[in-house]
Amino acid sequence: MLTEIFCHVDDFCKIYEKQIQRRLLKSGSGAKRGPKEKLSTSEIMTIIIYFHHSNFRTFKHYYFHLKSYHGDAFRCLVSYNRFVELQKQILIPLMLFLSISCSNDSEEIHFIDSTSLKVCHNKRIYSNKTFKNIAKRGKTSVDWFYGFKLHLIINVKGGIAGFHITPGNVSDCNLHVVKSMTKNMLGKLFGDKGYLSKKLFMDLYQQGLTLITKIKKNMKNKLMDFYDKLLLKKRGIIESVNNVLKNRCMLEHSRHRSVVNFFVNIFATLNAYNFIENKPSIKCVEIPLISNN
Repeated sequence: MLTEIFCHVDDFCKIYEKQIQRRLLKSGSGAKRGPKEKLSTSEIMTIIIYFHHSNFRTFKHYYFHLKSYHGDAFRCLVSYNRFVELQKQILIPLMLFLSISCSNDSEEIHFIDSTSLKVCHNKRIYSNKTFKNIAKRGKTSVDWFYGFKLHLIINVKGGIAGFHITPGNVSDCNLHVVKSMTKNMLGKLFGDKGYLSKKLFMDLYQQGLTLITKIKKNMKNKLMDFYDKLLLKKRGIIESVNNVLKNRCMLEHSRHRSVVNFFVNIFATLNAYNFIENKPSIKCVEIPLISNN
């Protein structure tokens, strides 16, 4: 797994660094100031992504384990404090690496949902200084929380097709958020009752994407295609994906001391999820038409 992650990340970094060098302003001497960094961008990204495949619950214990047992793979590992500082440099590469994976999706059936990202316990909201004026209070179907929301779109194979991070008080059916995730997406999109919005439905329909959701008790029932009704019942697949992200890949924890490293952790988690072989998935079978003869 470690070698596989490094090969994919290194191939991406070679292209990424070439594009960056073309757009950088050249200095007069042409030489870069300061000492040369020991760890490359691809190595830093690999270490952070691989953490979400380990069984460690804290990055500090994982990093010391890496230095002890994987020193042959990373011969120039720096101190833990220095590595935490280097994490901030790979925020944009991690985000671009994830965006490329999402852009390769060609499925016509997708599922959409959001999940909470708590940054602290509700009793510690007023004492939290790291995310002051950034995180917001939001409400899920279970309880209130303080933090952010991860809006996610997946396909029938469990692959991530779109993502968006917002403060916790942003609605699921926010037009700007959904439109940004479904850009150039066609087919059918299945969601829960939180995505009931006539304006959102019409905008997506004009784009070529049909939004299908359950209806509330006080709404009039409408005829629905039998195949769409079956797929709507399979919407729980995205709940399974959120469960994998939180409980297996360590998407959510309350130990963040930096806003930038908070987003680094999110993008590293989503990238790590893409390397999981057995993702939650469903098998779509075409239903034959019933003849009267």
